[in-house]
Order: sequence, then structure tokens, then C-alpha cells
Amino acid sequence: QVQLVESGGGLVQPGGSLRLSCVASGSFFSSDVMGWYRQASGKQRELVAKITTDGRTNYADSVKGRFTISRDNAKNTLQMNSLKPDDTAVYYCNLFRFPTGNNYWGQGTQVTVSS
Repeated sequence: QVQLVESGGGLVQPGGSLRLSCVASGSFFSSDVMGWYRQASGKQRELVAKITTDGRTNYADSVKGRFTISRDNAKNTLQMNSLKPDDTAVYYCNLFRFPTGNNYWGQGTQVTVSS
């Protein structure tokens, strides 16, 4: 089993920055992909960014150039800069495990961008 513990989030003004962190505990494999998804009110959950253990990354078009994901084994960090009101959502840490295809989720952390 895997447990994901998130930290960070909160209220920030447009143009500001926040950092989210996620630590995985329990079983861990080098093939695990870690990332962040978000869900705004009334919308479906969507991918924000993900990263493999060898540093390959994938970003949603809406956050490219503003967000940066990094990773150190079982911990990952999402640095969010130039935040916009449209970034307001609950952000969930995710771990995807090959080859079982299992997804593990954190409890979610609220990010609110508002003046």
C-alpha cells in the first residue's frame, strides 16, 4: 500500500506563487510515476503535471512555463508561479504504479487564487 501526504496550498493573489509538496510512504518502486491533478468546482479532475523517477516530465498546456515539478525519489514538489484565478482548485497528489495500473491519491489541498 501507498500513502501520500500533501503539504502547501492556501490563498494567494493573482501573480503570486505557491509550492506544493507530496511524500509517499509505504511500498515504493523506481517505475512509479508521481504527479499532481486538480479539480475545480463543477469540473472534472485534470492532470497538472507528472514526473518519472528519471526526471521525464509532462505538463498541462495551461500551466507550461508557469509550473515546475521536481522529484527526489518518493517526494515531489510542484512550484507554481504566476498564478491565475483559473488555477483555483483542489490539488491532489497522485502516484501511478506500473505494471498493475494502480492509482494512489492524496487527500487534496485547496489552492485559491484571488485578490
